[in-house]
Parts: sequence; structure tokens; C-alpha cells
Amino acid sequence: MDKNERNTLINMNFAHFLSHFNMLVFPALVLPMSSYLKMEIKDVLPLSFYMYLLFGLSAFPWGVIGDRIEAKKLMYFFYLGAGTCAIMASIFLKNPLLFSLFLGGVGLFSGIYHPIGLGIISKSISRMSLALGINGMFGNIGLASAPILAGLVNYFYGVRASFFAVGVVNLMAFCFMFFLPFKEMEAGVKEDLNKNNNDSMLYPFIILCICMMTAGVIYRGITLILPTYFELKNHYLLSILNRLNFPFLTSNVVATLSTSIVFLFGMIGQLIGGIFAERYDPKYGYLLFHTILIFLSILMAHFTNIPLIVVSILYFLFLLGNQPMENTLVARFTPRKMRHKGYGTKFILTFGVGSLSVYIVKYIKQFYSLHSVFYFFSACSVFLVILISYLIKVTNAREKNRS
Repeated sequence: MDKNERNTLINMNFAHFLSHFNMLVFPALVLPMSSYLKMEIKDVLPLSFYMYLLFGLSAFPWGVIGDRIEAKKLMYFFYLGAGTCAIMASIFLKNPLLFSLFLGGVGLFSGIYHPIGLGIISKSISRMSLALGINGMFGNIGLASAPILAGLVNYFYGVRASFFAVGVVNLMAFCFMFFLPFKEMEAGVKEDLNKNNNDSMLYPFIILCICMMTAGVIYRGITLILPTYFELKNHYLLSILNRLNFPFLTSNVVATLSTSIVFLFGMIGQLIGGIFAERYDPKYGYLLFHTILIFLSILMAHFTNIPLIVVSILYFLFLLGNQPMENTLVARFTPRKMRHKGYGTKFILTFGVGSLSVYIVKYIKQFYSLHSVFYFFSACSVFLVILISYLIKVTNAREKNRS
């Protein structure tokens, strides 16, 4: 990579980190908020609905704007808007309506990153798939650090301070961009995918959109409930740690730390997925990884304590490993002049429709049990495997006809 490509990737990596960091603070605080607000868990969970909904639904409009103006300018807007809304959410924490609305603002502005940042990478960096894999790793660092940092801030300063800290970090990121400038470039980007960027790729892209929508339901649902699931399923682990007299250990800290460990290991999957997409046809890796997730979902419903953490690590290794392959396929099926819209379409489906997981989890928990949610995730993975197989059949037939 040349200097501009490196600066571009560093900026987009930090932005990807923050976009997920912003979204994962809330799940880590569900149980503390339940106690603080004197509300049941099933009533606390929907407070995040607008945040996750707008995080997804805003993706396409941001993508449209990004194809019309300098996309870099929208990154400043992301940090400033998300930071301000997080601080306001902390101020109005005891007002569920206003708190939920300001969380929605955090989701709205955080939604800028994926259509804009991934579009910038796909157009500006020559080794696109590998760059997407590296970029995905930093998203994982955001996933991993949010639960444990939120848990620690909550332990020492309370729930309100956790959301205030989110705002401060975003405003600091606003300043960071001035110290590492980059330009949006088109030169040097590989053109080998452009042969597919025509109307014949519209139908495969529609199939891929349905795949991404289903994967979004899984992703949002499992990241939402994982800290709470660990807190309820890791009592034996907590008792062992307490016997060792570790300081500051509560069930919430252990659960958030466990979640962070899972996400950190999961980022290895991002790199594996990026390498696979660069060397091989990403469609086949996409199929393989989702097939494995069918069985890991079922195991997560049955395991507890250390075995649960181990299976969760494997689950996220393959779940997150899908993302660079998925993002490479989006670039393959969309023309460069519509790249931001292409990624916007992906994330309005992945995160917008995925936000419905908030209510899916709520009703499964209410009428069955929390571990039953993983049977639902397994069923979603079965549907994905069938759909990806059809996508492979369609694209292979079109490539054969073209040759």
C-alpha cells in the first residue's frame, strides 16, 4: 500500500472500531440498567430498538449521499453526531423515552460508517479483500472492547457514566481525522471484478441481499443477548474466580469480559475471511462458514461456563469471518459509481431488518427461554445455506454463459 492507502485504511479502521463500539455498549449494560431503572429485562431490551433500527435504515440514505458528495466529509458528521447523542442519552437516562430517542441518534450517525467507509476502501485500496478483512478485525476490536470497558466504567462510576464515555470517545475521534489526512482515490484499484458490474448481476445481488438480511438477524440477535446469556450461564465460572480472590469481579464484569474475549478471537475470522476472499471465490467460503454455524448454534443452546465460551469463540470466528467475503461479493455485484449505495443497501438490510431481533429475542425469551433463541439462529443458518447454494448455482450459470 502507498501512504494514502495506509492513511485511508487507518482512518477507516478507527471508524469501524467506533461504529461497533457504539452499538455494543448497551447490551453489556442490560442487567445493570434493569436494576438502575427498576425495569424487567424484557422491557429494557426494546429501549435499544431505535438505535439498531436507525443504524440499519439510515445506511442506504447515507450511501446515496456518499455517491453524490465527498464521502470523507460524512465521517466528520458520524463522530460529531454520535458523540453528542451519546452524551445526551447519559443525561436523560432516567427518562426511558428520551433515552431511547437519543440512543436512536447514536445509531443514526453510527450508520454512516458502513456504506461510506467500506465504499471508500473498495474504491481506494488495491488489495480490497485483504483490506476489508483487516478493517473487519478493527470492527471486532470495537465489539470486544465495548462490553468490558462498559462493564468496568459501570462498576466504578455507574451506568450513566458508561454512555457519557461513549460520547467523549466519539468526539475525540472527530479530532483524530485532522491528524491523519487522506484523499479519496480511484487510481490503482483492481479492475478484475468490473466484468461482473452490469445489469446481469442484479438478480444475484438481490439473492445476496436476502442472504445478508437473514445474516443480519442472526448477527444483531446474538450480539444483543450474548453478555446477558453469559451472565446467566456462567455462575460456576464466577464461583471459581471468586475463590481465587480476584478483585472487582461481579457477574456482570465476568460476563462482559467473557464477551470481549469471544469478540477478540472472532476477529481472527475476519482476517481468515479476507484472505479466503482474496485467494478463492468468496461464494464458497460464505457457504462453508454458514454451514458450520448451524451446528455451533445448537451447541450454544446446551453448553454453560467454559464450554459455552469455547463454542462461542468458534461461533464468532465463523460468523464474523463471513463479513469480508460478503463485502467482497457486494463489490463484485455493484458498479463502482454506485458502490456506496450497494453497501448502503447491504446495511439497511443487515442492521435495519436485523434490529427486529430485539423483538424476536424478547418474544422467544417470554414464551420459551433465552437459550431457545439459538435454535432460531440455527434455523436461520439452514435457510442461509439453501439460499447461498442457489446463489452459487445462479452466478456459475451466468459466468458460464458469459464465457
